[in-house]
Amino acid sequence: MRVDVLTLFPEMFEGVFGTSILGKAQTKGLVSLNAVNFRNYATNKHNTVDDTPYGGGGGMVLKPDPIFAAVEDVLEKRSKESAAASSKPPRIILMCPQGETFTQKKAEELVQEDHLIFICGHYEGYDERIREFLVTDELSIGDYVLTGGELPAMVAIDSVARLIPGVLGNETSAVTDSFSTGLLEYPHYTRPPEFRGMKVPDVLLSGHHLNIDAWRREQSLIRTLERRPDMLDTAELTEKERIWLDKLRSEMERTSE
Repeated sequence: MRVDVLTLFPEMFEGVFGTSILGKAQTKGLVSLNAVNFRNYATNKHNTVDDTPYGGGGGMVLKPDPIFAAVEDVLEKRSKESAAASSKPPRIILMCPQGETFTQKKAEELVQEDHLIFICGHYEGYDERIREFLVTDELSIGDYVLTGGELPAMVAIDSVARLIPGVLGNETSAVTDSFSTGLLEYPHYTRPPEFRGMKVPDVLLSGHHLNIDAWRREQSLIRTLERRPDMLDTAELTEKERIWLDKLRSEMERTSE
């Protein structure tokens, strides 16, 4: 996979792209991560990429021409660098508070792509023609506003890249993550078996894998019911699990009264 990020602050991505899991993924050749300064595509002598909005109002708006030119240049370089480059068009993703909320499901969708281009905005917003005629997706990481799209882009890229086969050391890690299964993940324990009087559950020390799997499933259901009960509406549950959860929910309600 190739990921290009259009930003006014490419230096913000140096640490993120060069260290930890993403750094190792690039070293292995599993993903190519590139930050592109779209100010370099401004056409005026002051290299300005924003202007006052038509109709008045506060703030500045990102101009369409530098961003269109940057995307077109990225696509041209991509085709020249790799004869094996996919003919499939890239997903061009605008990071903005108005976008679709980014989820694990969206990450699993995007990891199927060969090329992603993220656009990080600043100022009051984007010229609407960028939205209408250039991007394929608009994403938000939550109902709040940040100073720019760089941090949200980092979050989305990290979430997608870790799903690429070979990026994580343990291939089951991404499969059992919270949200990937439709439930929150079960509790984890490691050595020592007892710490300051706090013990690891006996079932995890038993070596009985069927019992361990059953315990983990039960704990995932309990944790989801306690913390994110809304997720149970769409989770794939057996009839036995639904009946058990209804009883557990009733007990929790009685206890809280």
